Amino acid sequence: MSEKLKFWQVFLVFCLLFLFLKEEGKEKFNFGDFPKKDSIFQEYTNSNFYYQPLFSQNFLFPALPPQSLTPKVYASIEENKKEIIFEYTVENGDTLDSISKKFNISKETLILANNLDEKTKLKVGQKLIVLPKNGVLHLVEKGETLEKIAKKYNAKVEDILAFNEIEDKNVYENDIIFVPCEKLPKKPKKISQKILAQNYFICPLSKCQISQGLHFFNAVDFRANCSEPVFASAGGKVEKVGFSPLAGNFVKISHPDGISTLYYHLEKILVSKGENVSQGDLIGRVGATGLATGCHLHFEVRGAKNPFAF
Repeated sequence: MSEKLKFWQVFLVFCLLFLFLKEEGKEKFNFGDFPKKDSIFQEYTNSNFYYQPLFSQNFLFPALPPQSLTPKVYASIEENKKEIIFEYTVENGDTLDSISKKFNISKETLILANNLDEKTKLKVGQKLIVLPKNGVLHLVEKGETLEKIAKKYNAKVEDILAFNEIEDKNVYENDIIFVPCEKLPKKPKKISQKILAQNYFICPLSKCQISQGLHFFNAVDFRANCSEPVFASAGGKVEKVGFSPLAGNFVKISHPDGISTLYYHLEKILVSKGENVSQGDLIGRVGATGLATGCHLHFEVRGAKNPFAF
């Protein structure tokens, strides 16, 4: 075999080995988790990221070490074994009366929870909020306490605590709590929503594709793959992080002017309660925790219109 032929054989093996190691490196460093430096998304990002060159390309990496909560997944209400608020999909033949009987709640409770009236005709596929028992959903206003809320509905503080799993006995502005009670208000309270500047919110993902339009509470669902990064849609303070049977792992961020955003079903939470975040900061990763049928992001706005709703 000629020396020239040997040279080209060795060179070919070297090239194949280099390409193999390059692909292995991409998998190891999880390329594609973050937007590239030259992406359109980066124009709107003001965040705690730093750039690290890998294989001559710039990728975003979080500057803070990740924190994680144990993911929990409930495929159905029966698996959960707890009395919780959940969404019910209307089936053929369903009426307000039949649904309320099915879940052992009054028709008035069902009507109030979904802002309906007696004459509402249900549509197949429509989503309805079903409460665990007779009562109301209350959006906490600034300065309200559990005692004030209980007095308003002639309810017991102990019952509110038990049903909402409130550990520190404190409620915060824009919290939604379930108040078990038998005496219901005649009409649901109208909730005002501020109209904000177009650039107040940014897409909380590198790419936003809506899989479900406006649903409880003022929320949309975005298609996403498991473990995709989730970003703060606006700057503010992390008011709550935790787990609930419905929301799964979640983050709640409070913003100026009494506005809050919530991010549900996270695989991992990457921020802590009390932490200040800027618009575009990495706060978590997409998951399917709580009552979720697959990986996606439930993005909710309280106190203002959801800019992604249709």
